[in-house]
Formats: sequence, structure tokens, C-alpha cells
Amino acid sequence: MTSSADWIAGARPRTLPAAVAPVLAGTGVAAYVDDAVWWKALLALVVSLALQVGVNYANDYSDGIRGTDADRVGPMRLVGSGAATPRAVKSAAFAAFGVAAVAGLVLAATTAWWLVAVGAVCVVAAWTYTGGDKPYGYLGLGEVMVFVFFGLVAVVGTTFVQTQQWEWPALYAGVGIGALACAILVANNLRDIPTDIPAGKRTLAVRLGDERTRYLYAFLVLVAAAAVVAVAAATTWWVLVGLGFLARALPPTRVVLGGATGPALVPVLAGTGASELLWSVLVAAPLLLLG
Repeated sequence: MTSSADWIAGARPRTLPAAVAPVLAGTGVAAYVDDAVWWKALLALVVSLALQVGVNYANDYSDGIRGTDADRVGPMRLVGSGAATPRAVKSAAFAAFGVAAVAGLVLAATTAWWLVAVGAVCVVAAWTYTGGDKPYGYLGLGEVMVFVFFGLVAVVGTTFVQTQQWEWPALYAGVGIGALACAILVANNLRDIPTDIPAGKRTLAVRLGDERTRYLYAFLVLVAAAAVVAVAAATTWWVLVGLGFLARALPPTRVVLGGATGPALVPVLAGTGASELLWSVLVAAPLLLLG
């Protein structure tokens, strides 16, 4: 019998800041250039959180049935550990996608119906990350898709449903959020290189190798810092307070560049997630106050 604690752990709550951050950043931009529409922001948050939980369960299911999670270093997996059946985890994933779809339909109906197609692509991308015959996560494309969907699409989409127009600051904010979301996945895949290679999982970290993956992580943190400057240049220089995220991002960066492996990299994931959330808070705060 799977306990509620198992299901919560399987949802990977430490990854949820990556779902909150883009909505907060996008709402900050909307508030500055026009007006924040709070009920739409809340619905966008439901979509983002549900997609994040859905992709976490979908990843658990797909990796579990492939045997990729048979020998893990990171947090517990429901299927891989035998705590839940594959069918139950798959159902949980689709239930989360269903919640995202319902919230997304409301946003589309009150904004633009073409957003339904965007939402459908997001769900397909979430499932095929590790699901299907040719999961792109096994081909080294996971970071690209995370950057696009949990960075650009999430931030720009959150702004658009509230302003109903294109905003360049939202794109710049999407780059910053996307870079840190990618950094989370890079750290995760760096940790899993020793187990992914024998499992045939050709992640970007496996393809780049240990050393270059560590440099990629540091580069993504620098990209996030540059994005703060870009948002500030397009809105208000008060946004430069967002560079304060580096106070949280530098310690995990030092761990990565210091050559940590295995369990020593687990705290890096939480630290990077916290850095992403702090980035969004510090960037959004002046935009909300001055909007």
C-alpha cells in the first residue's frame, strides 16, 4: 500500500520552485507593463505546478519500467523502489496533466484559443521526456526542452495571458528562468552519469562528459545573471537587485566546479531550485511595486 508520504516524495517537491518561479517572473512583467490579472496568474500557477508534478510522475513511471531507476543515488522513485505499481504512477501523471489541461482551457477561453495548441504541446513534451519509443531525455535534448517550456513558454505565456500582447522583458526573464531550470537538470544528470551510461540513457551530461557538464552548469548561472541585466535595461534598473540571487547560486556552483559526485550533488539540486525562486522574487518585486 503506497502511503501519502510516498506519493508526496514521488512528486519531488524540491522541484516545485521551478514551477513557481516562471509564473512569478511573468506576473511581475505583466504588472510593470500593464496590470497583473491575479486570477489568471493563479490559474497559470496551477498549470505550471500540475505540469511539473505530472512530468515528475511520468519520469518516475517511464524510467521505472525501463529499469533506469534500479540503482539510484538520488531521491526515492515510486516504480523503481517498488513503492507503487507502474499503472498507479502512470495514472497519477495523467491526473496531473488533466488538472493542467482544465486550468489551461480556462485561460485559453478567456485569452486566445490558440493557447490550447500550446498547452497540448506542453503535455506531449512532458510525457515524451522519458516516455514513448524515443524519449528525447535519453537523446540529450532534455535541457533544451526544459529551457523552452519551463523558461520561455512558461514566463512569456504567463505574461501574455494577463496583457494579451508580446512583451520583450518577458522573453528576457524567460531566458533567466530557463537557464536556472536547465541548471537543475544539468546537476541531476551530472550526478546520474555513472548509472545512466550502463542504462543506455544518453543525456547531455553523458554526451558532454563530467568536466564539460560542470562548466555548462556554471555558464547557465552566468546566463541567468546576464538576463537580470537585460530585464533591468528593458524595464527599470531597480531590477538589478535580482543579481542578489548569486548569493544563493554561488555555493552550489562551487560544489559543482569542485568536483563533487554522487550524493554530494543532491543538495545542489535544492540549492539551484532555491536560486531560481530567489531570482524570480528579486526580479519580480520591483516590477510589481513600480507597476
